[in-house]
Amino acid sequence: MNHPVLQRLLRIAIIALGVAIATRIVPGIHCADAFALILVALLLSFFNVILKPVLVLFTLPFILVTMGFGLIVINAMLFLLAGRLVQGFQVAGFWAAVGGAIVVSLTNLVVTRLIRPARVPRTTPVETPFQRPPINTAPSRKREKPDDVIDI
Repeated sequence: MNHPVLQRLLRIAIIALGVAIATRIVPGIHCADAFALILVALLLSFFNVILKPVLVLFTLPFILVTMGFGLIVINAMLFLLAGRLVQGFQVAGFWAAVGGAIVVSLTNLVVTRLIRPARVPRTTPVETPFQRPPINTAPSRKREKPDDVIDI
């Protein structure tokens, strides 16, 4: 499944699953119908591709100071914005948006790990152009001075 369109559709489906789970688990998040759910998934996917990188860039000091918890705030704000823009999808407040963002993120993490193909270990070492020579662990001997050689 290397086709980019299929990968994007799978990401949207995973987000829709996460939003559906969030509407069941988190109090304060309600979705009226499947159309609103799909619209929210499309909008969140768009936000993650376009808005989130810009927001992360501008809030990088805040994210670093909070040791990554600032990303949860960004995700919650995008979730809250989706709740304001889509008719039939309501998010009661900031803390409901935080809960929904966490549920969607965890769903994305779990489902992505489950569907990712298993890595096959390599049997032969890969040669790189900048390999280091092996470290000589033998005890160093005092080198004898070679005879003087003059090349002409």
